[in-house]
Amino acid sequence: MRKFRRNSNLLVTILFIFLMSGNLSFPPVALAEDELKPTAVDKQVSIIISTMINGEDGQHLLRKPLDDEISRRALKQFFKSLDPWKLYFYQSDFDEFAAEEANLDERIKSGKLDFAFEVYNRFLKRIDERVTMANKWIDSDLDYTKDEDLIIDQDSISYAKTPEEASERWRKRIKYSFLVLKGTKVEGDDAKEKLKRRYRAFRNRMRQLKSDRVLELFANAITTSYDPHTSYFSKTTYENFQISMKLNLEGIGASLQSEDGVTVIKRIVPGGAADKEGSLKVEDRIVSVGQGIEEGDLIDVIDMNLDDVVKLIRGKAGTVVRLGVMPQGKKEVEIYKITRERIELKDSEAQGMVFEQGTKPNGDPFQVGVIDLPSFYIDLEAAQRGDINFKSATKDIRKLIDDFSEKGVDAIVLDLRRNGGGSLAEAIGCTGLFIDKGPVVQIKGPFGNVDAYNDRRPGMAWEGPLVVVTSQFSASASEILAGAVQDYKRGIVVGDEATHGKGTVQSLINLWTHLNPRIKNPPNDWGALKITQSQFYRPGGDSTQKKGVEADIVLPSFSNHMDVGESDLDFAIEFDKVKSAKFVSNDQVSGDIVSELEKKSSTRIAKSEDFKKLESKIQDYLKEKDKKSITLNEKKFFERDLDTEKENEKALEEQVNGSQKIKRDFYLNEVMAITADYTKLLKESESVN
Repeated sequence: MRKFRRNSNLLVTILFIFLMSGNLSFPPVALAEDELKPTAVDKQVSIIISTMINGEDGQHLLRKPLDDEISRRALKQFFKSLDPWKLYFYQSDFDEFAAEEANLDERIKSGKLDFAFEVYNRFLKRIDERVTMANKWIDSDLDYTKDEDLIIDQDSISYAKTPEEASERWRKRIKYSFLVLKGTKVEGDDAKEKLKRRYRAFRNRMRQLKSDRVLELFANAITTSYDPHTSYFSKTTYENFQISMKLNLEGIGASLQSEDGVTVIKRIVPGGAADKEGSLKVEDRIVSVGQGIEEGDLIDVIDMNLDDVVKLIRGKAGTVVRLGVMPQGKKEVEIYKITRERIELKDSEAQGMVFEQGTKPNGDPFQVGVIDLPSFYIDLEAAQRGDINFKSATKDIRKLIDDFSEKGVDAIVLDLRRNGGGSLAEAIGCTGLFIDKGPVVQIKGPFGNVDAYNDRRPGMAWEGPLVVVTSQFSASASEILAGAVQDYKRGIVVGDEATHGKGTVQSLINLWTHLNPRIKNPPNDWGALKITQSQFYRPGGDSTQKKGVEADIVLPSFSNHMDVGESDLDFAIEFDKVKSAKFVSNDQVSGDIVSELEKKSSTRIAKSEDFKKLESKIQDYLKEKDKKSITLNEKKFFERDLDTEKENEKALEEQVNGSQKIKRDFYLNEVMAITADYTKLLKESESVN
């Protein structure tokens, strides 16, 4: 396993840029015998992880030893993962555990996880104290006329040194929460009850965490001290990752979210079991779950960890789950019986639409085919067992291109704005649809050897004009495709100033196979390690690491100004270069063409009311982003333009989360206008030649 194998199926990580009751009587702080403790499996897993990442004998790209430096980094990472706003731990807690930081490397190497669980159990104790503290302030009379601020800059916050300091911090936090709720028309006893539920639910969720999830938190503090993308997946996380890659699961077809301890329906998958049954609606609340069609007891899931709720609802196709549901706006519980099905996550696969844009010389409109690709997915399990109908991004895009060709499209837009990566093999396969055979990506292994990974299939599925749309959320496999298209001069890259900048390759290794590489169909019980083993480079030799792929034509967007790039992450590997591979340019892009397209686009954007509004929202966002604190004076708090803030927040959310469907908005209109201009210029260039 020490060397990167050319033919292995490596998975490039998807960017995770990684969210009722009024009874408020709390049990006493857990006694020592009731505290969460590591299992024998947890200890064995920690030893395996340390072996895989440690030094020259490990498998990590950096070949860096698991030493005191990593230990110091890991301590801070662990505390940050538990308490990012420094609301729970005291400074004395951190100082006490920091005295042991030099020993963390030896502890995880030997499977001694007592330190991690001591920290976590202390965290649970502090949560109990802070929830009691929060409830006191929720029930008190707070002064909203006082001029004071709440610090909202994480880097400016330190741990509280005394109970009095912690209490004062929570007073301000509760005051801020009441003001926010008032802005949403939730006041009085309803606001008090909502806040009490919120903190009670958080306390219960943290206490429901199982030992393997605590191990996951601690192990990731160690692994992310090497680089941001090396991480341990517990069994549950591993299974969810596999679902995201193969785009199918067995269940009811609904996205769930925990809100103040209640499981809320956030999306119904079109065509799924819940959609067909018809009763369940978005914003309905699930309060209990039962198995089978027969009447019987249902399990109360209020305040239950969301992962555990999901496990109860998921199940084999053909079986029945009973849901106790409180429909939105009602207080009565209704029972819905839904027969589980195999759910195809259609909204997460490649989609295509054809739009008319501009005018050709003959007076007809250009036909532009738009493909939205959320990830480079593949059902690896089906592919490995020889199923010729396995799901993959390359196969789906080829079908869309064939359909576009039949419809006579003039150009294709490939939208990768919300594509955080996926399978390396699929990135190569998808790129090969747009170039003739040749190198797509170069990969440098941990021993410095550089290999080119080629598209070996002659010809292109699409030879015409191509525009690739990117953002700072376009990462990893997306950057492989965009970088190759740019290096080959095969098409125009449009969007944010640069993509995310993730230029490293991860292998996802089931920990069972580490002990027994020959085992077939290994269980998921021990989880998996996603480990950075290589770094990739464009055909021209540049890494995308930290730098990303720079757009030929930059369009205004929120994400241009967000701190979400690789360079904003802790311990990111540095940018470098290798020699250019040998490849033949398509010569479909030139400096003159790009300059002309930029000029035309700038003219349109300057006249566009939509882009002017966007620019105004961006300026508002930048002002808010730079703020270190927010007022807690009620009059001043509500003197702000709340409607504008809400509108800007909605626009920002749309930019971050993207649409589940191809949406012809002003941004896509500009992309298609650029595409039409590009198509014209290419035709003129061909005529001259």
